[in-house]
Amino acid sequence: MDNSDSEAGRALAITLARHSIHNIQPDLDVLKAGRPIYATNPDSLMRASQVIAIEFQTIAAANNYWRP
Repeated sequence: MDNSDSEAGRALAITLARHSIHNIQPDLDVLKAGRPIYATNPDSLMRASQVIAIEFQTIAAANNYWRP
């Protein structure tokens, strides 16, 4: 996998994570109201990174699943 594939996979993982968050909290006003709280909380930011990492791992595992 070259760097462009890796970046595309990372972008996809971020998009999937964002969609997951929006599905969990569909009210955009509520979602935006919470940003000042979690945007400055290191634990919250690390958890957000973990969600993206799990999405990335899921994509990588699915890609490997289809390879011979």
